[in-house]
Amino acid sequence: MENLYVLPILLFSIVIHEISHGWMALKLGDPTARDLGRLTLNPIPHIDPVGSILVPLMSYIAAGTVFIAWAKPVPVNPMHFSNYRRDDILVSVVGPVSNLLIALACSILYVLFTKFTGDVEGENIGVLQYSSMFFTQMFSYGIAMNIYLAVFNLIPVPPLDGSHVVSSLLPPQLGERYRQIGFAGILIIILLMRLQPVRDAVVSTVQFILVPYVLLINMLS
Repeated sequence: MENLYVLPILLFSIVIHEISHGWMALKLGDPTARDLGRLTLNPIPHIDPVGSILVPLMSYIAAGTVFIAWAKPVPVNPMHFSNYRRDDILVSVVGPVSNLLIALACSILYVLFTKFTGDVEGENIGVLQYSSMFFTQMFSYGIAMNIYLAVFNLIPVPPLDGSHVVSSLLPPQLGERYRQIGFAGILIIILLMRLQPVRDAVVSTVQFILVPYVLLINMLS
């Protein structure tokens, strides 16, 4: 139970990820997500029973942490787009970008709570000290986790965001066939993530992107 700080930042991050897709679609002329009540911070409309509850819970029970989770995809109707290829890419990319921005916010909040925790560390104040340590751990975890979510979602396999970028860059007929892989791509993703070279590539990319965040934390500390 000591790792419960993982759950709130994970849920918040995947919800913001999906809201970002819907927000960008709205800016590009598609009100579908807004009209269906998906542009809300209320997590209930975004929760996917498998990706938001079952998979994280099984991961937590098995390994004591959460490696992967996802929210219910925000509905997008590309018929509203004025430029399908460009707009589909923008709607897809904004999700991972939102995770990188959350990682930035977590870095700043981590520094602030680290300083506050240091100020109260020697005092017997119970709940206040515990709460400060909880948020410090949560924001620390949120940095790497959000970078991982950004990198993972850019893997070019349906239904991940990266697949929309690839399919939009392909010739129309080939791109349509690529999109038809649909959620069968989840099996491909699971198989890929079991390959050591793929895991190493993801971890190396995350570590590379993490460098400026660490530099920022050191500068602010």
